[in-house]
Amino acid sequence: MQTALVAGGSGGIGAATVRAFSQAGYSVAFFYNTRRDTALALAQETGSVPLPCDMADPDNAREACAQVLRQLSHIDALALCAGIAQQKLFQDITDRDWERMLAVNVSGAFYVTRAILPSMIMRKAGQIIFLSSMWGQAGASMEVHYSTSKAALIGLTRSLAREVAPSGIRVNCVAPGAIETPMTTSLGEGALQRLREEIPLGRLGTPEEVARCVLWLCSPEASYLTGQVIGLSGGMVMV
Repeated sequence: MQTALVAGGSGGIGAATVRAFSQAGYSVAFFYNTRRDTALALAQETGSVPLPCDMADPDNAREACAQVLRQLSHIDALALCAGIAQQKLFQDITDRDWERMLAVNVSGAFYVTRAILPSMIMRKAGQIIFLSSMWGQAGASMEVHYSTSKAALIGLTRSLAREVAPSGIRVNCVAPGAIETPMTTSLGEGALQRLREEIPLGRLGTPEEVARCVLWLCSPEASYLTGQVIGLSGGMVMV
């Protein structure tokens, strides 16, 4: 049976990704940080294995990954979905804001990937998917630290893809646009309507659409695709 680890599996896109892999027949484990009740409910729904993990803590990330490998023996697909966002004027971003954004969005993805990658190299097989954002491609006003962190994941994708391709491992990235998650819907209906008007397709995307893209990137149909960034923004950003 194929296996998948979803890092950040209790959020909107992460939970949809857990469901997508589970429905496709994968044996799935996922990390969560603070949403224990949500994580346990998702695990019961999908039959997946929930594991608490603060990915920004390198020791915690390493220990959680070791536990996953003990339970599943190997990982075929690794989806890095954990992330935080914040809107602030550039001059109002504190040291703590900056450090926390990079720690969760970039360092956490690095720590988990570093812990899982050796087992993939040993097997000469594996798929790694990073979740960036259209703002990592285009940049967003009042979200400089967020945009920077998501741009870093694009660089990580492209560099790592070149490094591990000879080992039979593919590395790709999905850059979602405005997706119907609590993070987005909290903006309020007025802001959401203005946002819809900026999107060529005229609507927000869904977590399920992002999850299906992640799943496809891990499938044989995408077997010659590596080092790529798939923009899923309804046409809002085209690069």
